[in-house]
Amino acid sequence: MPSQSVLPASITVTAPPAGSIPQAPFPPQDIASFLAFCAGEWLALRSCFELESGQSPSSPASLAATAHSTANSTANSVALAREAAGEAAADGDAWHSSERAELLVAYLEPAASGEAGGLRLRPPGGGAVRELHFSHDGVFRSQEAPEPGEGRWQLWPDGSLELTVRGASVIVRERIWFTKPNLRLRSTVENRADGTPGRASFSSEIRRVSRPAASAEPAP
Repeated sequence: MPSQSVLPASITVTAPPAGSIPQAPFPPQDIASFLAFCAGEWLALRSCFELESGQSPSSPASLAATAHSTANSTANSVALAREAAGEAAADGDAWHSSERAELLVAYLEPAASGEAGGLRLRPPGGGAVRELHFSHDGVFRSQEAPEPGEGRWQLWPDGSLELTVRGASVIVRERIWFTKPNLRLRSTVENRADGTPGRASFSSEIRRVSRPAASAEPAP
């Protein structure tokens, strides 16, 4: 298995204030910096694609489940996309759907040695809060994960973070990367255990950044 990117113990990454640009170097070079760079308020456009017909079992939890409408829990986005596809079936357009979303993300400092920190995710209008916790051994844990330690992460040399979650009948792989400090892209593919494709999605997310206050001093 490829080696994981490890943050030296002497380096501390601090989450930025809400509405500000993270101070970590860009692009992020380690898992803690990558997680810190995810902090902020995100506006997302997500497209979901049904790669096979018929019903399939629910996907295990992963970061892919965090793009959703503000009135629903982040863990329900795949189910919402499935329902939208079902409603569109009468029009012969059931293979894809799109949705806009907002998401508030906070960076969680490591709580113990060996941990890389985590993310707290919640819709801005309220609702269920979800946390993901990452450790330097390549494992991430979620409140919704069927078993602790089921999810695995890999930070690739190109600066993208790949998450893999294996369930009893499906495997979900998600890749997340930044093209600019305030533009994040995410692609997700779900496969059955036998390799049969199930669903895929692509999200483009823009960080909402506060504008600097206008100066009260008159221009020279």
